[in-house]
Amino acid sequence: MVTSRHEAAHRIFQERPHLLTPVFRILGVELPEPAVVEVVNGDATEIRPLERRVDSVLRLTSQRGEAMLLAIEAQTRQDPDKASSWAYYLSYLKSKYRVPALLLVVCRDKATADWAAGPFHLNTNGWTSLQLNPLVLGPGNVPVITDPAEAAENLPLAAFSALTHGDAPEAPDILDAMVSALRGADTESVDYYSQLLEIGLGGTRALDIWRKLMIIFFPGRGLEIEERYLEGRAEGKAEGREEGREEGARMLVRALLRMLDQRGVHLAPEALERIRTCTDLDQLALWMDRVFTHDTADALFAPAPTER
Repeated sequence: MVTSRHEAAHRIFQERPHLLTPVFRILGVELPEPAVVEVVNGDATEIRPLERRVDSVLRLTSQRGEAMLLAIEAQTRQDPDKASSWAYYLSYLKSKYRVPALLLVVCRDKATADWAAGPFHLNTNGWTSLQLNPLVLGPGNVPVITDPAEAAENLPLAAFSALTHGDAPEAPDILDAMVSALRGADTESVDYYSQLLEIGLGGTRALDIWRKLMIIFFPGRGLEIEERYLEGRAEGKAEGREEGREEGARMLVRALLRMLDQRGVHLAPEALERIRTCTDLDQLALWMDRVFTHDTADALFAPAPTER
């Protein structure tokens, strides 16, 4: 499992390689549908006291047996020394494995992404010996996925969208869609993506939103997110716990209204007000469960069997 925010940005490609197909479609690069994806040792150190290590290296083999290497680097800032390191990585991998190699750089902010796209010229006295043109993923080309149905169709891409846009204004809507998609996913996927985003959103404003959404929608699962959150709440006072409940209700209301709108459910003013003013977490959770199978306000608000 990933251990840092930096690793989350590139390890998802190792652990969910079917993310590669939509990613290369985003980049506009033709890539044969890989039949086999293998993780390759990223150690590019030679017998010298200089350590060089690629963040992730994948070997992609098509059904026809054609192979290529994909070196993936997560970059958080501009670094004038990176161009020569990246050029070395590609040359080393091509020489060692005797197959074509591409470099993919994953960035979280637009300025870094623009810089990482290059081209980088390794030259002297006006003569270019080598030109480096990395492929770059960043806020400018990674889609903002706010539709729960779209997120459910491709959980890896939805998670990557959340990781890339963690500082963006759309982050809350992306996380709403992600957690809604996870409600129909298997246990392993819930556990994996909850931890991936817990780590990958570190240092962003979206992290606290993600933790609270996971606790609201997946209570009692023993997730690390929930344990940490409850430990923090246990150290607080009663007013702190009440504040947490109120904030949870506000988040549920917002998510519920978004999903109703996406499903085309029309709400009369009184129904809209009923949802907006509701602070009962259990009631809101019931409505959230029904929104996936009911397409009218009357069905949404129908009394539960125990309420009759």
